[in-house]
Amino acid sequence: MRIAFAGTPEFAATILSGLADTDMNITCVITQPDRKTGRGQKRLASPVKITAEALGLKTWQPETLNTVSAQEKLQSLALDFLVVAAYGLILPNPILNTPKQSCINVHASLLPRWRGAAPIERSILAGDTETGICIMRMEEGLDTGPVYARATCPIGPRTTTEQLEGTLAKIGIPLLLDTLAHADSWLPSKQSNEGVSYAKKIGREDARIDWTGQAQRIALQVRALAHRMPPTAVLADTRMLLLAAEPHEEIKTGAPQGSIIKSDKTGIYVACNASTLRITKLRLNKGKGGLLSPQQA
Repeated sequence: MRIAFAGTPEFAATILSGLADTDMNITCVITQPDRKTGRGQKRLASPVKITAEALGLKTWQPETLNTVSAQEKLQSLALDFLVVAAYGLILPNPILNTPKQSCINVHASLLPRWRGAAPIERSILAGDTETGICIMRMEEGLDTGPVYARATCPIGPRTTTEQLEGTLAKIGIPLLLDTLAHADSWLPSKQSNEGVSYAKKIGREDARIDWTGQAQRIALQVRALAHRMPPTAVLADTRMLLLAAEPHEEIKTGAPQGSIIKSDKTGIYVACNASTLRITKLRLNKGKGGLLSPQQA
């Protein structure tokens, strides 16, 4: 079985490692180009590229798959399957039609809920208590293809995006392998037209803290975004990045929203709308500011 794999973040790297543990012939690993990041604007390779190189697999980093040359290159691989997991670029129809069997996507939600770019973050931001993995056949629509297999996964009250990514990837590996083994005989199920929602890409607006909101809402922001885009807030005239926080209901106060009620070894307590947020980990937004405990902040 000849396979190419397309993915970019850590979630996809875990899936790739699972594929590589089998006897499948992974002919090529496609991932996004190295990107400039941070204040130094250093170019960093994606987790998938790093994993592929460690496994001795060939990598390919096209800027786009919309060119004739890119499509001809993929056709030359004579693929049975193209496996996609959080690749991050749109696959045009000529690419979708290239494999002899199909393009299969490992999607981190229970479709049709959270179609799109950021299903894990959006599920946490929405306060969902359950999510899952779907193995689907790709088509031109955004995550609209029929589903071969699915598995559910609970979202705990303190589960973060980083934790959920790892859990879902591990759940997805055996589902994917089973699907690849039976894809010629399994009939995928059409997605329901009910319960459709879209997980748009995370932006800076999602990371802005509004102290006039409920502490529960802010805690969801921190759980969902701290891993890659920590929510920012101004406390005591200092801009901070919130890395861990939870609602705290014991303190009842009429303090102004956004003011620090108290700070001790258990956390920094901030007044919100009829509620209190306890911050347990933060970083000063100054250059490469280190992690601070509540006592140090």
